[in-house]
Amino acid sequence: MGIMDRLSQLIRANINDLLDSAEDPEKMLDQILRDMQSNIVQARSQVAAMIAQEKELEADAADTQRLADEWGKKAARAVEAGKDDLAKEALRRKRDNEQNAAVYEQQLAVQQQAVEKLKDQVRQLEVKYQGASSQRDALVARQRRATAQRQVAEQAVVFNPTNPSSELDRMERKIRGDEARAAAALEVGNDSFESQFEQLENDDVDIDNALAQLKQQLGKGPATPSLAAGSSATGPAQQS
Repeated sequence: MGIMDRLSQLIRANINDLLDSAEDPEKMLDQILRDMQSNIVQARSQVAAMIAQEKELEADAADTQRLADEWGKKAARAVEAGKDDLAKEALRRKRDNEQNAAVYEQQLAVQQQAVEKLKDQVRQLEVKYQGASSQRDALVARQRRATAQRQVAEQAVVFNPTNPSSELDRMERKIRGDEARAAAALEVGNDSFESQFEQLENDDVDIDNALAQLKQQLGKGPATPSLAAGSSATGPAQQS
């Protein structure tokens, strides 16, 4: 490997390490939610624009149909007046407006379908946003607990690179690693519990011997107190 390649690799490694150490899961999750909310706002704006176009198509269809009806009435009046030329012209205009109205109706149907589809997409985005928001709270709480446990155990944070399929997955895996390291540190600390229980057992033996010696002094017990294995061979009974 050439010097420039090694230098480039070293720079990338340092930058990645710097970015990872500076990365705050809570801030990253908040940014993800902000991006999702921005997408929802944009989608809602598109829905509003599509609905406006739908209203325009409805108005155009209604206007052209109204004109077609009016020309039909004019054609009837022309026939009654015996003016066939006027009647033909009125019928042609009636036909043109009916055709235009049919086109508007087709466009309106397509527009309505597009609006409903876009509304459904917005609803799905909102559901995902709510789910991500709830997941954010749970992940942040887990991160805080893991950090507190790690601080109590004085366990150093080990960098563990991951390759998640999404930002939320990456944050969850990072937090999961912190939890595992904190749990391991606490488990190591549990070894001291065994010595504490042994001390309690030794304390019980000492108390039993002391009680036996007291009973002997008061003439309320056997002549020799029971001694546990490993206890001192000298006692008040031997000194008397």
